[in-house]
Amino acid sequence: MRKSGSNLKNLYIAEKPSVAREFAKALKISGGSKDGYIESSDSIVTWCVGHLVTMSYPEEYDEALKKWTLEPLPFLPEQFKYQVIDEVAKQFDIVKGLLNREDVGCIYVCTDSGREGEYIYRLVDQMAEVPDTKAKKRVWIDSQTEEEIMRGIKEAKDLHEYDNLCASAYLRAKEDYLMGINFSRLLTLKYSYTIKNYLGKDKCVVSVGRVMTCVLGMIVKREREIRQFVKTPFYRVIGNVALADGTFEAEWKAVEGTRYFNSPLLYKENGFKEEKDAKKLIEEMTGNGESLSVADTEKIANKETIGTGYSQDGHPLALIEKVEKKKENKNAPLLYNLAELQNDCSRLFKISPDQTLQIAQELYEKKLVTYPRTDARVLSTAVSKEIYKNISGLKNIPSMKAYAEHILESGSYKGIAKTRYVNDKQITDHYAIIPTGQGLNAFGSLHDTAKKVYEIIVRRFLSIFYPPAIYQKLSLTLDRNGEKLFANFKVLVDAGYLPITVNSFGKQKDEEDKYSKEMVDIAMNLKKGMQLSVEGFEIKEGETSPPKRYSSGTLILAMENAGQLIEDEELRAQIKGSGIGTSATRAEIIKKLVNNKYLDLNKKTQIITPTLMGEMIHDVVAFSIKSLLNPELTASWEKGLSYVAEGTITEDEYMKKLEDFIQKRTDAVKGLNNQYQLRAYFDYAAQFYKKEPVKKSGGNKKGAKKQSSDNVAE
Repeated sequence: MRKSGSNLKNLYIAEKPSVAREFAKALKISGGSKDGYIESSDSIVTWCVGHLVTMSYPEEYDEALKKWTLEPLPFLPEQFKYQVIDEVAKQFDIVKGLLNREDVGCIYVCTDSGREGEYIYRLVDQMAEVPDTKAKKRVWIDSQTEEEIMRGIKEAKDLHEYDNLCASAYLRAKEDYLMGINFSRLLTLKYSYTIKNYLGKDKCVVSVGRVMTCVLGMIVKREREIRQFVKTPFYRVIGNVALADGTFEAEWKAVEGTRYFNSPLLYKENGFKEEKDAKKLIEEMTGNGESLSVADTEKIANKETIGTGYSQDGHPLALIEKVEKKKENKNAPLLYNLAELQNDCSRLFKISPDQTLQIAQELYEKKLVTYPRTDARVLSTAVSKEIYKNISGLKNIPSMKAYAEHILESGSYKGIAKTRYVNDKQITDHYAIIPTGQGLNAFGSLHDTAKKVYEIIVRRFLSIFYPPAIYQKLSLTLDRNGEKLFANFKVLVDAGYLPITVNSFGKQKDEEDKYSKEMVDIAMNLKKGMQLSVEGFEIKEGETSPPKRYSSGTLILAMENAGQLIEDEELRAQIKGSGIGTSATRAEIIKKLVNNKYLDLNKKTQIITPTLMGEMIHDVVAFSIKSLLNPELTASWEKGLSYVAEGTITEDEYMKKLEDFIQKRTDAVKGLNNQYQLRAYFDYAAQFYKKEPVKKSGGNKKGAKKQSSDNVAE
């Protein structure tokens, strides 16, 4: 990109030094590297190091606010103050000087293409007092390949076109700041004495956040549901039906028109509450029960074969009443967004969402994949037209070569724009995470886990260009003495995309072959009116299961879906709406809760549980500002920020709603006097944790969970 005037230079400002180097390489800047920037005869490239500017603490407004007291709360400044972060002040001064240089004609903002990247630059621009007379353009890219960087520069829009996104970014920061400052101080002043005395601690800060506290509430709620869960036994009746040289299982269900339909004896439609009732049903179906009608008894005596007869060896016969055959197409899953990738990496590799994000960022910076902080699971129409380039590059990966070549030779990529994998309406900032097909020279330098993460991204991407897996499904309804037995068979007819998903991490979740090929082949030819011998009935005892604890991956999915853990992938794809936090922040929220020792994360299993401190903080919030625990409310705040970014509502409208919320909740908490009442809730939670001796003299004799003995949020 040439300079805009004979003596003026273009300045490119990136978010990190590594990204700045990629821009310099793409721009063919061969000038010398200076302290904090790279310069040539017509261009300058510089960088932030993440955030250079931050919001000022309350004491910067008034020294008296350094001491935490209830009187000045809520703290709601009319004008917010910002300051340069001390540790990076040198780089800020360098960037400030460059932004204001007289020979800089146009500033290209190249920070990460998203709300947070926008915020990073705008704060620098504000603090550096860059005049509006300078031309400023926004570079928005989806990968760090040279081609994409040059496209982004060529198509850069005026920075003011992103003013709504900027307003949303500032509001997000103000919201987190005001809720954190006010509610953390408020609840610490009100309840820290009660908590620290209970735990025998010297100090305790009640750390509260808009998203963080909501996530804590989800974990505590789930843990308490598990504790309160009472297992309910039930008894299913299974018929072992002879076919070929074996048997298949047919399960009894009480359907409309049968004796036990809607019976109070049942637990759901396929099980009894008492074993004796299941035994009675077996007697009725084998013909030994007394409840058979006179007509049925006569049919059995006459050996009539209409669901009440017997085989030559004396086994009960069941009549095939209904045969249903249908083909089922199973499409390759949608592409990865960050939440899906974090969930799969938690499940497959037992790494945390934070680790997954770090790896995805590394892959992005090495040009291997596209921008990772995305919520979209589809491609844009524009990208789909050039997708053969991504596929072509993957021919250089030995394990993927055959798949990539087949896709290119068959031309299956040409019709991708007409599939569910391309949808411009489902993309806000960035499309899904896909391999670029470039940067493969850096593949060897990746550590093993990063290679695995890259591989699943590649496999997910290539699978969308293959046809669906096709199954033949068979459903049988059998009649025995008026009761119904049900059996299902499922056969893979065409593997379609499935071979791509089979890798060193194991086969992706799918039904296992339950019966022999011979049996399945015979089953597929069964007809209505045929009779099959039931070689015996058995009772299978089961029990209801408690809810599952969240893993780090399923927690990310639950956050993405506003507190709902939707494990079915197809259903998740249909759900629209804002979640809790954003793709860029969710991993950090979990990490902060663990660091604060409100949550425990088992590194081997990635299972998340609350600590005693976490439960106590939860109860404090529940008795003071309960709405902070509400996932739907927290998601609505995020949705509001989206509306600001879209221009649907104004910054002032959002800010007024925020300040009213903080004012009302603060005033309400100030009037509470419920510390003693909380003691009973602390006692309830404490019984589920190991106790340790309290070292502090005069402290409460209750102890905390051993691994959480230092849970004080500093």
